[in-house]
Amino acid sequence: MHAPPARLPPLSALRAFEAAARRQSFKAAAEELSLTPTAVSHRIRQLEEWLGLRLFTRQVRQVRLTEAGQRLYPSVRGGFDGIAAAIADLQRQTRRPAVTLSTTRGFAARWLLPRLPALAAAAPEVDLHLHAADDPVRLAAGGADLAIRYGPAPGSQVEAWPLLPGRFIPVCAPGLALAGMDALATVPRLRYAWRLQDAHTPDWPRWCRAAGLPDTHGGELGFSDEAHAIQAAIAGQGIALASVALVADALEDGVLQIPFGPALDGHDFRLLAAPDAAQTPAVVAVGSWLRAEAEAFLARHAARFDAASRDARDD
Repeated sequence: MHAPPARLPPLSALRAFEAAARRQSFKAAAEELSLTPTAVSHRIRQLEEWLGLRLFTRQVRQVRLTEAGQRLYPSVRGGFDGIAAAIADLQRQTRRPAVTLSTTRGFAARWLLPRLPALAAAAPEVDLHLHAADDPVRLAAGGADLAIRYGPAPGSQVEAWPLLPGRFIPVCAPGLALAGMDALATVPRLRYAWRLQDAHTPDWPRWCRAAGLPDTHGGELGFSDEAHAIQAAIAGQGIALASVALVADALEDGVLQIPFGPALDGHDFRLLAAPDAAQTPAVVAVGSWLRAEAEAFLARHAARFDAASRDARDD
C-alpha cells in the first residue's frame, strides 16, 4: 500500500506565495494570477498561519522573503515547475505535435510572420503556437518550447544557437530626402523604449556619440513596440534606429533607405530551447527550419550586414 500523502497547505496559497516571491510584489502576483492584491495577501496570510511562520517582510511598495520564505521558495517553485513539465509531457503524448515559439513583438511582426506560411509548409505535421511578448518566458517551466530573444548569451540552463547578428542603422522613408546628418536637427527621431539597458543598447544618445554629434533633434516620437517605430519610419514620420534583421526586407523593397551611418553593434538574436524539449522531433523540426531560414536570410542580405558590421567596427 502507498503511504498517505503528507498534509499540505492549500494549493491556492502556495501558488500565491510562489508568484509573490518570484515577482517580489503582491500587486504583480495578483495581476499574474488574475486576483486582487487583497486576495493574494489573504492567501499568503493563510499560508503563514498554517505554517506558524512569517514568509514575507511587508514594505511600502515591495515585499521581501524572510529566512523561512527563502527556505520554502525553491521547493515550491520546483514543485510547480515539475507539475507544469509533467502536464506538458502528457499533452504532447495525446495531441498532434505542437510547438510554442516565443519571440519579441518586433521580431514576430517584421521577420517571423511573413515567413510562417513557409514554416507551415516545411513542417505540416506540427501545430505552431506563437507567443509574442517582450518579457522573457520561462522555458524550463513549460512556458514555451522555443524562444527567439535579443540579448546577451544565456547561461547553461538553456540550449542556445546564434540566429541573426545585432546591427543597428538609421533608416527613413526615401521621401524624406535627408540631406546629411544636419537634417537630424529638424527631423523627428523615432525612439523605441528598450527594456534591456546596458552598454550595447542601440539608442539615439549612443548613436550620436558614435557619430560625433551633439544629442539634438527635431522632436521625438516614442514607441513601446519596435515594429511600430519601423512602420512609422516607412510612413515618413521620422528617422528610426533599427535592427538590420528587421528592416532588410523593407530596404530591399525600397520603402526604407539608409540615409547615413554610422551603424551600431548590439546584442544578437538567438534561438533558445529548454534542454528537455530541444530534442523532441517537433521542436527539432521547427528549430532546424528557423536556423536554415535565418542562414538563407543572412546570405541574401550579406552586403547589408557586412556593411553595417564594418561601419560599426570603424566607429
